[in-house]
Amino acid sequence: LGGARKMVEEGLFQRFPMDAIYALHNWPGMPVGSLAVNPGAMMASLDSFEITLTGKSCHAAMPESGADPMVVAAELILALQTIPSRRLSPLASAVVSVTQIHGGEAINVIPETLVLRGTVRCLQTDVRNKVRGLIEEFVTTLPRPFGVSGAVHWFPGYPVTANHAEPAEQVRMAAQQMLGEEQVYWQVNPSMASEDFACMLDVCPGAYFWLGADGATPSAPLHNAEYDFNDALIPLGVTFWQRLVEQALPQG
Repeated sequence: LGGARKMVEEGLFQRFPMDAIYALHNWPGMPVGSLAVNPGAMMASLDSFEITLTGKSCHAAMPESGADPMVVAAELILALQTIPSRRLSPLASAVVSVTQIHGGEAINVIPETLVLRGTVRCLQTDVRNKVRGLIEEFVTTLPRPFGVSGAVHWFPGYPVTANHAEPAEQVRMAAQQMLGEEQVYWQVNPSMASEDFACMLDVCPGAYFWLGADGATPSAPLHNAEYDFNDALIPLGVTFWQRLVEQALPQG
């Protein structure tokens, strides 16, 4: 996970200086023979979090003698959903999802600790920083009236996959020449999924783009058990890379 960051940290671009970098991803929901690229964000940032709620264990029949982290978890999960809906501008893009709850061992015991895990996705770096700060504020302050303490640990993720304008335009021109202008989507809605190629775009100009994957039968979504790669993409992808190289490199 996150191999691109490791390659950058180990000196990829110092050992092999590059003028520009490019990456493509096949994309269900777009027809074969189409391509999408933006001069800005294509994919969201990724941050993962682990929240630990610590209360006081007690008998489930005597909750007044303890401090229940389970109730706090329920309140906190709902409260975190107000960050995108009430604490950010409607024009900002952010997703806060709690995806795991771990705690308790017996049905008649209120546990002492409970752990929540989840993910944050954003399309703007300033929004990403604000969301992180708001989550930390909620985790610190919301549990206090319940006699519970909260702490959050962050796992470094990926920045926004943000294309650079000139390489994105190179992709657009090559795609229009090969596929036709009507098959090239420019300024599409970014995806709230994430991509570690973003770590490379942070330090080198480049562009990340999508190649349509839907044939006569629409493709199953990515990361789905029913997904089946459409082999018709292979000659399209190979030919496009050839066109892009011919266009981007000086002719000697």
